Amino acid sequence: MSLVPFETLPDSARVWVFGSDRPLGDEGTEILMKAVEEYLADWKAHGEPLTAAYEWRFGRLLVVGVDQRTEGASGCSIDGLFRVLQGLEPKIGARLVGGGRVFYRDNNGEVQSVERHELKALRDSGAILENSVVFDTSLTDLGSLREGFERPARKSWAAGMLALN
Repeated sequence: MSLVPFETLPDSARVWVFGSDRPLGDEGTEILMKAVEEYLADWKAHGEPLTAAYEWRFGRLLVVGVDQRTEGASGCSIDGLFRVLQGLEPKIGARLVGGGRVFYRDNNGEVQSVERHELKALRDSGAILENSVVFDTSLTDLGSLREGFERPARKSWAAGMLALN
């Protein structure tokens, strides 16, 4: 069994976070979820099935996890995941792969994204304050994600970029 419920993955599971540069809507979400589920159900490393799971959060963030206690993801298997997601981008009309985007909650609690170079302008305009929630999409293990995926900007990786510390 290679596809499992996300909540059953251990804290030691390796994770990747992919953020959509825009909300997908029902059709885009359906296309993405179907393709991700199909890929992960048959995801292998060196011919061995990976115990994997995924979760779609806030209509913007895809978290993929692998339980490495049974079999770890290999470079080729990870590349395959990235290729699948890149191939979906034209179909869903959104960018998922590639760095440079920062995800945060706006003053209404909605998840937004901007390019990193736009952070200071958002701070200057008051759109991001020291208590604004910023997502850490660089986390690589599920335990860290469970503990600190969302953090106040002043306690996040973005504090230095925003000159909040």
